[in-house]
Amino acid sequence: MTSYSSYGPVPPRGAVGRALAKDSPLRRLDWLMILAALVLSLGSSLLIWSATRGRDSLTHGDPQYFLYRHLTNLAIGLALFVVVVLIGSRRLRTAVPFVYVITLLMLMAVLTPLGSTINGAKAWIQFGGGFSIQPAEFAKLAIVLVMALVLSAQVDAGERAFPSDRSVLMALGLAAVPMAVVMLMPDLGSVMVMGIAIMGILLASGAANKWVFGLITAGVGGAVAIWQLGVLSKYQIDRFAAFANPALDPSGVGYNTAQARIAIGSGGLTGMGLFKGTQTTGQFVPEQQTDFVFTVAGEELGFVGGLGLILLLGVVLWRACKIARQATDLFGTVVSAGVITWLAFQAFENIGMNLGIMPVAGIPLPFVSYGGSSMFAVWIGIGLLQCVRTQRPIGI
Repeated sequence: MTSYSSYGPVPPRGAVGRALAKDSPLRRLDWLMILAALVLSLGSSLLIWSATRGRDSLTHGDPQYFLYRHLTNLAIGLALFVVVVLIGSRRLRTAVPFVYVITLLMLMAVLTPLGSTINGAKAWIQFGGGFSIQPAEFAKLAIVLVMALVLSAQVDAGERAFPSDRSVLMALGLAAVPMAVVMLMPDLGSVMVMGIAIMGILLASGAANKWVFGLITAGVGGAVAIWQLGVLSKYQIDRFAAFANPALDPSGVGYNTAQARIAIGSGGLTGMGLFKGTQTTGQFVPEQQTDFVFTVAGEELGFVGGLGLILLLGVVLWRACKIARQATDLFGTVVSAGVITWLAFQAFENIGMNLGIMPVAGIPLPFVSYGGSSMFAVWIGIGLLQCVRTQRPIGI
C-alpha cells in the first residue's frame, strides 16, 4: 500500500517495495512470454533426459548427464537474460559495435586450429571439460543488432522517415560478413536462419521494396552458385536429395527422417508415456536430444504434447509481435522483428524436418533442443525483446 505525507506519496522502501512500484522495470516485463519460454526450457529437460538416459556411449554411464548439463545451460541462459535486461535498450545501442566485433573474432577463430568439426561442420570452439561454443548462434544476434543500429540511426534521429539506400546497403554489407564466414564452415542451416532474419528486418524497417526483391534474387542466385561451385559438403547435398525423394536411401541418408516420422506417428493422440517410447528407448533416432528432440514429444506425449509445445512457442512469438508493434522507436521495432523471424523460422524448420516436410538442416528447436550456445542465444533474444518493452512509457 502506498503511504502519503504532507508532501505527497512516499516512495516504497526496500528491494521488494521498489520491485512492486508502478514505475518498476520488473512490472513492465512481459511475464507471459517469460513464463512460456521458461516452461519450454524446463519441460524440454524431461525430453532430453528420456532421449539420452540409456545411451551410455554419450552419457559416460551417467543417465542424468545431459539432464544436469541442460539445466546448467538454462541457468546460464537466464543469467544472460537478466544481464541484457539490466543493460537496457539505450545502453545496448552503444554496445552493438563491441558485440559485432567480438562475434566476428569468435567466428574467425572457428576457421583456425581452435575450431572443432562435429557432424561434418567445423562450427565449434572446444574448451576444457567438454564445454564448447558454437559462435554461429551468437552471429544471429549480432546481425539483428548491427542491422537495427544502422537502419534506425537516421530515422530515430528525426532526419528521415525511412532508412536511406546507403543505410540499407551498409546494413546488408555488415550482415554479409558473418554470413560468409558461417558459410565457409559450412553451416547451411544457420545461414538459412540469418537470411530469413535479414528479410524480416528489411520489411520491418520500411526499406524500399527494391531491396527486398533484390535480396530474394540474390538469395536464389547465391543458392545456385553454392550448388554449382561445390561449397556444400556431400552429406548436405545428400540431405536435400533425400528430402526431394524420401525413398532414395531410407537406410542411409534418409534414415534420420524415416525414423523420426515413425517415432512421431507411433505416438498417436496422447503418446506412449514419458520414458516409454519404443523408438526413443530403442535409440533408433540419431541426434534425438538436439535436432530431433521433437520426436520424443511426438512419440511419448503424442499429438497433444506436440501441439502443446507448438502452442507455447506460439505464445512467445505472439507476445514478441505485440512488443514489436508497441516499440517506441525503429531500433526497437527492427530488433523485435529480427528476433521474431529468427525464432519463428528456426522452429518451423526444425519441426518441419522432424515431420519430413522440410530438409534436414541441423537447426535446433528454440528453448527445447540440447545445446548451450542455442540456449544462451535464445534467452539473450528474449532479453532483447524485454529491453524493447521496458523502454515504452507506462500504460502503453
